[in-house]
Amino acid sequence: MKNGVVIVGAGHAGVQAAASLREDGYDGPVILVGDENELPYHKPPLSKTFIKDAEAKPQPLRGGAFYTGSAIDYRPGVRIDRIDAERRSLDVAGGGALAFDHLILATGSRPRILPLPGSDLSGVLSLRSLADARLIRELSARSDEVVILGGGFIGLEIAATLRAAGRTVTVVEALDRLLGRAVAPVVAGHVRQRLEATGVRVLTGTSIARLEGENGHVTAAMTSSGERLPARMVIVGIGAVPNVELAQSAGLSIANGIRVDHQMRTSAPEILAIGDAASYRHWFTGGDVRLESVQNATDQARLAARTITGHADAYSAVPWFWSDIGDMKLQMVGLTAGGDHHVVLGDLPDNKFSIYHYAGDRLLGIESVNRPGDHMLGRKMLGAGFSPTPETIAAGPEGLKAALAAYQDMEPVKASA
Repeated sequence: MKNGVVIVGAGHAGVQAAASLREDGYDGPVILVGDENELPYHKPPLSKTFIKDAEAKPQPLRGGAFYTGSAIDYRPGVRIDRIDAERRSLDVAGGGALAFDHLILATGSRPRILPLPGSDLSGVLSLRSLADARLIRELSARSDEVVILGGGFIGLEIAATLRAAGRTVTVVEALDRLLGRAVAPVVAGHVRQRLEATGVRVLTGTSIARLEGENGHVTAAMTSSGERLPARMVIVGIGAVPNVELAQSAGLSIANGIRVDHQMRTSAPEILAIGDAASYRHWFTGGDVRLESVQNATDQARLAARTITGHADAYSAVPWFWSDIGDMKLQMVGLTAGGDHHVVLGDLPDNKFSIYHYAGDRLLGIESVNRPGDHMLGRKMLGAGFSPTPETIAAGPEGLKAALAAYQDMEPVKASA
């Protein structure tokens, strides 16, 4: 084992994998390659503080001294053209090769392309990288009217940020509600009401027919019904596509992402995949999922490092997510698909509430707005496999904490029975 580990992708997943290899005692070469010419950075702030503050700087995931001090060979601005799985080698764009003993693919995802006339106009942007955020920040400073296509988390975060900065903002969503694949209707309705109260115009059940422009720059988005939405900037946030091309061309198994087992191994055991591009059978739901979150990326990275260093742990992290939209901190834990009823704790008019989702008697997940304590307790409950009754939830956080403690005290008795 002389070639060590090569990690392709220098986002949250890739950097954590490199760090965890060293933390777990791996002493071979670790090479981290990324296609951006930047020190790896936190991505969540890009849609919020970064685009609204001309003086804001990117927030590094680790300082530059970390890479040299940990003997991590970070190579920015490097693109990989091909994986030769049999020879355990990577072809580097522009020439050269990188040999590996283990390869970790942390290739992430990219914005879904807008298949519309006019999508190639200047001023039509997506947000995935620091370069994208810089363009949005620069253009938004001289764009009074902005149209955002897509009512997901990224689009709504940007909408709230730009509206707070005084822009006229219209959000266009093809589905009949916002956040259609992410949260319950009651949460989506609350988010819409709060955004509209700030002056954001929200159009749901609406599609865009084309984008119009003058002198090569976008000037409006035309809806299918014929309404003209003036815009000096159009931000496209209609979802993401996993970057699987390298893996696919190498013959690895692909199923809505790079298919991995419970230890993050692909169909070629010496190659692992983590983060947004990895698809796996989830321990909690029993179904196949591909999650796009910092938590998922970093927890899978830690496990991949343990797999390489000889451990046999299975992935069992509780999934959680967050989003800051205006005055709302949304926090979600668990996976709520398949739920058949829910319980509300808190008060929607006060902008502080949580939704507890159930399938029968089993707690599937919790969606919270400005109730971080509920979220943190929910992570503990789901991690312990504890499903409180609706009556226990109604008793409030203290009752839940007591019930969880009692449940955990009983677990050793159950295990020995």
